Amino acid sequence: MTGPSAGGPRAPRPGAGTTVVIATRDRRDELLRTVARLRALPEEPEVIVVDNGSRDGTADAVRALGDPGTTVLGLARNVGAPARNLGVAAARTPYVAFSDDDSWWEPGSLARAAAEFDAHPRLGLIAARTLVGAARDPDPINAAMTDTPLPPGPRPLPGPPVLGFLACAAVVRREAFLSVGGFSTVLFFVGEERLLAYDLAAAGWDRCHVPGVVAVHDPSPRRQGAGARRSAELRNTVLTAWLRRPAALAARETARLAAAAPGDGDARRALAGALRRLPAALARRRPLPPPVERAAGLIDRHAPEPVP
Repeated sequence: MTGPSAGGPRAPRPGAGTTVVIATRDRRDELLRTVARLRALPEEPEVIVVDNGSRDGTADAVRALGDPGTTVLGLARNVGAPARNLGVAAARTPYVAFSDDDSWWEPGSLARAAAEFDAHPRLGLIAARTLVGAARDPDPINAAMTDTPLPPGPRPLPGPPVLGFLACAAVVRREAFLSVGGFSTVLFFVGEERLLAYDLAAAGWDRCHVPGVVAVHDPSPRRQGAGARRSAELRNTVLTAWLRRPAALAARETARLAAAAPGDGDARRALAGALRRLPAALARRRPLPPPVERAAGLIDRHAPEPVP
């Protein structure tokens, strides 16, 4: 007789080729709850926590779990979204899912994502359906990804193509993610997903929305303030334009932010931050290939005009 109970080889668990990476800072209790949820999934994913210089004992608390399936990488300072890059580099699986300390995956979703990656060798990223809060309301981004202006690509995909996503509800092919450098160190945090989507598309990797892959986001009450988040978003819109979009478009974005700055504190802080980071953005400037730029333009025209 063979099988696990008789000491024979165990069949691999569906989705076992996926690691979950979490970047966190100063949310120890929420993080520990999220790790417990992830480790209880039927896929039993390994979890890598990258602690962005927390001051609340987060790293020690994760280590104290004594769980061999959970690893913590402790950083001396907050490096923002690129902390996830370190987690992906440390992963040993072909696929990596991202969670935040206040988000997790529905049972079976990681297995579904892994199956889609297996079936589509050029698929670099899956953007999940996101449910929000205790009521599990659909995040508005679900409808935006479904109602996309992007035309189908040259290869069949398991869902509509995307050129943006939520990091806490995305699964990537590790090879693809690392090949384009992951999340940008120039942007730090907020809106970093759009640049990664651009870079995956420019490198020939497919990206799509798969509604059958589901993430749950229960927003932390300790989230960044609305003003600080808006300022970072405005700053990174300008920086992303200088990093990848036509110079004329980037100049227009910069001029619009500068025009709003005198009467808008968030815009003023965003402009100052953009100017500080502009030399680094220009040093890394790599305009999108024409087909990807055309796709980015379609998204620009389809989305509501941002308000500085």
